[in-house]
Amino acid sequence: MNPNWELQNCCNRDQKLFLVTIGVFTVAILVLWRTFLLTPFKLITVFLHEASHAIACKLTCGQVEGMQVHANEGGVTQTRGGVYWLILPAGYLGSSFWGMVLILASTNLLTAKIAAGCFIAALLIVLFIAQNWTLRGLCIVTDPHRLDLPGFIIFIAVIWVLQQLTTVRILRYVILFIGVMNSLFSVYDIYDDLISRRVNSSDAEKFAELCPCPCNGVGWGVIWGMISFIFLCGAMYLGLVILS
Repeated sequence: MNPNWELQNCCNRDQKLFLVTIGVFTVAILVLWRTFLLTPFKLITVFLHEASHAIACKLTCGQVEGMQVHANEGGVTQTRGGVYWLILPAGYLGSSFWGMVLILASTNLLTAKIAAGCFIAALLIVLFIAQNWTLRGLCIVTDPHRLDLPGFIIFIAVIWVLQQLTTVRILRYVILFIGVMNSLFSVYDIYDDLISRRVNSSDAEKFAELCPCPCNGVGWGVIWGMISFIFLCGAMYLGLVILS
């Protein structure tokens, strides 16, 4: 069956549910933005940001010397070697890309299970290379001082077991929520760091120093923000195509 790129006869039941769920999640995220309930999901976005730096470093033959995620929603990845002008933008754009991947993975139960399995595997690897307790806690417990708050390894594993053994089948919605949260937070993070308060040590400011073109950190922030928004819109469009 050929893909319905023109989205003819849109929208069927699954497509409507997909769009409505994204809308509901978006509203819920905006309403709860400054509450502690979203903190673990914000830290997961920071983790994917730093992981993207690490992946870009390894793909360009560099060495990852450490990774940290901080409770104040910041993070740092120590690298040596590699192609720096590819490593720098990989954080913001990479986390947006992973948001798109998770949104698309949620359109099918099999791909949602694959995404959940990859997520757990990545967190297990990071658990052993993490250099601070916030990142380790994100894997095992969402707050290292409160062992009653399960981390994402346990959280996703429990959702997986519920999906397999009970009538509580919400794995696809959990993956979709993480994807939407990641996409929205990536755009916000770019705006907050590079446009509204212009952090001089940001990736974009460092990239502007390397790039010979006459574009400052704010300019690169706008460009990266637009690309991140395109990733989000692209995820919605491709999701509708998959569900058509």
